[in-house]
Amino acid sequence: MLMLLLISGSPHPQSANSRFLNGIGKLQPRPVRSTDYLADLPVFQPGRDTAPWPEPVLRWRSDVDQASALVFATPAYLHNIPGVLKNALDWLASSGELDSKPALVFTFTPRAPRGEKARQSLLWSLSALNVRVVAEEGFYQSDINFGNGGEILPGEEREILSEALLLL
Repeated sequence: MLMLLLISGSPHPQSANSRFLNGIGKLQPRPVRSTDYLADLPVFQPGRDTAPWPEPVLRWRSDVDQASALVFATPAYLHNIPGVLKNALDWLASSGELDSKPALVFTFTPRAPRGEKARQSLLWSLSALNVRVVAEEGFYQSDINFGNGGEILPGEEREILSEALLLL
């Protein structure tokens, strides 16, 4: 069965974005893998992008390579994506694992705006990496209700997310 890779822009495994992604993962039957280790990646420098690569870089590249599709959810930091996510994407610039992968892109923010500028920044980076973004949307954290098991409870937003997952 094909694997869905859940990529959080937040460096914290217990963040609202990680919780959102885990809820999205429960809306579909494919196995999922979370990338709660992106903060372990060393700071990207082009001169260090040669073998032998650090173990966290190898793990990241392998997870992306094995994924059939990707779901990104990120907060907005100063109208941009967090550095940990940009750094992770930089590590994929020369290796090609993201080439033509289908992806959903979401911003998940606590208040206005809905992360439009951060989402646009992420879309530019993904375009440069030839990712096939099939849908993108911004959500307020107050838009999504979670059950005790972390599942996204029924509502309009759950329907939107379920429909988006069908595009992958």
